[in-house]
Amino acid sequence: MVCQYKKICRQHKCKAKVFTQMSGNLKEKIGRPDLVVLFTNTVSHKMVRCALEEAEKSQADVVRCHTSSGNALAEILAERCG
Repeated sequence: MVCQYKKICRQHKCKAKVFTQMSGNLKEKIGRPDLVVLFTNTVSHKMVRCALEEAEKSQADVVRCHTSSGNALAEILAERCG
């Protein structure tokens, strides 16, 4: 799915970082995003909390989606990026 997510982001002219697991240095890896998309059914609560903290610091928009399908991501990006 990571490759599919990145491909969908490129199609919407969005630069993307995809994280599927919580790592110790996730805060540094996230950077300063404009938009954070959280697929809540596939990531841990700890990862969600970390992503939300970093999104708040950079005043990024946050979209939570229970469905982690490529179509769900495409719909979110069509609404937010285009």
